Amino acid sequence: MADRIKIGQIGTGHAHARGKMQSMRRNENYEVVGVVEPDAALRRQAEQNPAYAGVAWMTEEQLLNVEDLKAVAIETEVSDLLDTGARAVAAGKHIHLDKPAGESLPQFKQLLDDATRQHLTVQMGYMFRYNPGFEFIFQAVRDGWLGEIFSLHAVMSKTMNLQSRKKLLRYRGGTMFELGCHVIDAAIYVLGKPDRVVPFSRHSARYDDGLLDNQLAVLEYPRATATIRSALMEVDGFKRRQFVVSGDGGTADLRPLEPPKLRAAFSRPRGKFNKGYQDIPVRDLPRYDADFTDLAAVIRGQREFAFSPEHDLAVQETILAASGMPLKS
Repeated sequence: MADRIKIGQIGTGHAHARGKMQSMRRNENYEVVGVVEPDAALRRQAEQNPAYAGVAWMTEEQLLNVEDLKAVAIETEVSDLLDTGARAVAAGKHIHLDKPAGESLPQFKQLLDDATRQHLTVQMGYMFRYNPGFEFIFQAVRDGWLGEIFSLHAVMSKTMNLQSRKKLLRYRGGTMFELGCHVIDAAIYVLGKPDRVVPFSRHSARYDDGLLDNQLAVLEYPRATATIRSALMEVDGFKRRQFVVSGDGGTADLRPLEPPKLRAAFSRPRGKFNKGYQDIPVRDLPRYDADFTDLAAVIRGQREFAFSPEHDLAVQETILAASGMPLKS
């Protein structure tokens, strides 16, 4: 495309950094102009990865001063996301900010406010927003197919070895903060900001590292409850990851999340679907691809961004509360 959007990436330390680079490079909407990685060890690792083959390496200052640069993917380690994102926004760039949005709610709010004031988009990197199974559920809720929602249950677990666990010890919120955040984002999209969040955090693994690796959060609403679980010891946990929404008009049961497998029950026929339980065919799309396609359309002014700053702030507040972390720091 002649009018490809110039985009760059700052950071390679995030767990999703490689996948984001791959998605940007294969998306015809973008021209990836460069990547920034000031940490020498992380840069050496990235240079060995095919996702970064042939990319231009540059400093942050060089990237942010590329002529007509429109957007930056912020893929640093979590502790550096907000500081780095704030610099990109100050430079007038739209950003794709990976998750979760740091540990400081006030700092994240300031970033969102600064972006809003400049008419810039902050797209969070929660990886199920464009998953076809989740999109079906979101639309079913909007269309009233599930009726009045009274229950939401989500599980986001896996197994993690000792070396990988060490990387999480720097964050106080454990697996709910790092992993559960993805399904909390979806829960807030369905039900909105909860009235109260009650966290239950445990260290349950045999590793003597103290990591909060077995967590449950209950989100309370006037007429509904949501339960979010995340653990790091579940054998073949990817296959039992789930997102289940029940209302007085039906239930949508997405399990596993990737590749998405969806069943739903309706109290009466809905669209082309029958009353009762049935399989709902949904596509399996590569992670992140639809995220960047949507971002391109938003940057070009072709559509309104579906996830507002108010939504993102409510998500981050809920993540911190669900992880047992302070909201005012």
